Amino acid sequence: MSYDYIDSSDGVRGSGLLKHAQTVTFDQPLELTEGGQLPSVTVVYETYGHLNASKDNAVLICHAISGDSHVTRHDDSDDPGWWDAAEAVGPARPIDTDKLFVICPNILGSCRGTTGPSSTNPQTGKPYGPDFPTVTVADMVKVQRRLIDHLGIEKLLAVVGGSLGVHQALTWGYKYPDRTAGVITLATSPRVTSQALAFDVVARNAILRDPKFYGGHYYDKPQGPSVGLALARMIGHITYLSREAMHDKFENDRHEPREVTTEFEKRFSVGSYLGHQGDRFVERFDANSYLALTLAMDLFDLGDSRQELINALKPAKAKWLIISFASDWLFPADQSREVVDALIAADKPVSYCDVASRGGHDAFLLPDELSSYGELTKAFLANLSGDQQAISAATFSNGCQANPKSIFHPEHPARLDFHTIVGLIPSAASVLDLGCGNGGLLVELIEHGHDNIVGIELDEQAVLSCVCQGLNVIQSD
Repeated sequence: MSYDYIDSSDGVRGSGLLKHAQTVTFDQPLELTEGGQLPSVTVVYETYGHLNASKDNAVLICHAISGDSHVTRHDDSDDPGWWDAAEAVGPARPIDTDKLFVICPNILGSCRGTTGPSSTNPQTGKPYGPDFPTVTVADMVKVQRRLIDHLGIEKLLAVVGGSLGVHQALTWGYKYPDRTAGVITLATSPRVTSQALAFDVVARNAILRDPKFYGGHYYDKPQGPSVGLALARMIGHITYLSREAMHDKFENDRHEPREVTTEFEKRFSVGSYLGHQGDRFVERFDANSYLALTLAMDLFDLGDSRQELINALKPAKAKWLIISFASDWLFPADQSREVVDALIAADKPVSYCDVASRGGHDAFLLPDELSSYGELTKAFLANLSGDQQAISAATFSNGCQANPKSIFHPEHPARLDFHTIVGLIPSAASVLDLGCGNGGLLVELIEHGHDNIVGIELDEQAVLSCVCQGLNVIQSD
């Protein structure tokens, strides 16, 4: 991996005030999916770039459990954001704020400004604590939709999310199909696996059984459940890393732990890492929020059968880019393929890539595979926006060659075999191109009026080449 073992994807983040945060309060009650309501909701959000005159360049970024509105630095004097390590958002980056208007709201139930358990309950004048009602991903997205309405945006160019953010992005796609042109999911699942659910259950119990939890009413106590929350975060970090990432970070010096200030065991290097992460997390996060958000993720469920998943995604109208990471066992690649298969069965335009990675679930937050997932995201957004200059630049930089010279006649400027194949295909036919390469045949089919075409390709770079050209391609053997 490309970072020091004691660091993590959010190791540089702190608990300070968010200098560029904006706040809006919606006074109308929010009816909640699991019952009950919130009389009003305050949302903290940050924006990057500028909304254009036609208001069609807005990209909504949905953060994971421990994230917030602060995606990245606004300027050199700003504090790092949760996606800064990857340099995924900003001027001339994959999500290019010179061209796009990026919005990231802190999600409902969090503790970084948006209404959550640590907010004041208007009925008691004290923090909600354990009385904060159960919230779901659908409730989070409902609040985000209010924010988008408030900003005067009728339709988003795209919704982007990773981990818990994926569940929000999926919900945007099927619940508000007319409000976004594209959906990009990084580390994808239609619901958490039973294994992932088990880790969350243990993490919540670590908080609930902390003697200083006080039934959730710890805000006026000298100390809250810091040990339980730190343990919960340590458990989480184990799930974010792959076996390969664990080996890369800790194996060579497992008996040489970093000297860090922590009361947790640090006999081994992995121990000093986990203790450091747990202690740092307690500085900036609220235990009741951790309970609320992990439960919301665990409640998200698009179905346990193929047909249920197809039915859930059938209302969607967006174009989809689904990305998984080969070493992610928390949201494993086969779950992404379930979503892809359901979208194809529901006749939705979708591209998919399982990015080769050693980074585990955290890979989407790290720079190691940015050349893959970042370039896929960049090309997908460029095609959504019709940015021909960006499309051409992406195509050139990634070595795309849509129509290589004929394999039979190298001196010929076009693939004669492609031309012949196109002439054999009825105009209304659906086409599946197995081993589509850089997409040359697909491009020629589009030029001849075919619109129901999908490519299958194993090579990751070829998949990127196809996405650069706006083609629907599935990485598969």
